[in-house]
Amino acid sequence: MIAAGEKETYRGATWTTNCREWVYFDVVLETSALAARFKFPPCVKVHENLDEKSGTERGFECTECKDAIMGLISGARVYR
Repeated sequence: MIAAGEKETYRGATWTTNCREWVYFDVVLETSALAARFKFPPCVKVHENLDEKSGTERGFECTECKDAIMGLISGARVYR
C-alpha cells in the first residue's frame, strides 16, 4: 500500500496490550477483494469496529502476532 502511494496515518501499539503493531491508512480496505487476492492464512481475520465513540475502522488482524492493517469504514477512496 505504501508503494502504491497510500497515506499511512498511524503506526504503533493501539488501544490495548493485545495489539502489537497496527498500521492505519486513509482508505477504505475492501476486505473481501483483498482476502481473495492475497489468500491470507486462517490466523488473519477481518477486524471491524463500528463504535463511533472509539473510532470506526475495518481491516485485517493477525490473531497470532497481533499485528494489523486498518482502514476506514467509509470514504471516497477504496483499496482493492
